[in-house]
Amino acid sequence: MKITRIIFAIIAFSLSSYSLISRDFELMPIVMMCLGAFMLATGLSELQKDRKRFEGYLFIIVSLFIFSVTILGLLLN
Repeated sequence: MKITRIIFAIIAFSLSSYSLISRDFELMPIVMMCLGAFMLATGLSELQKDRKRFEGYLFIIVSLFIFSVTILGLLLN
């Protein structure tokens, strides 16, 4: 799980940096999907560590919200 979190964080950071530098915001849905996957992996790793705290569930709920908003945004455009 740690490797997946690092990979998604690096992808999201590099794509968002590219978008800010080039002022081309066509990649934002991909960035949002990577951030959602990062948050999902973080929430699942918190739950796997038997830390059934609020943060793990919150990460999962927010990642599902990000996925749904991104998919709806892609479908409506």
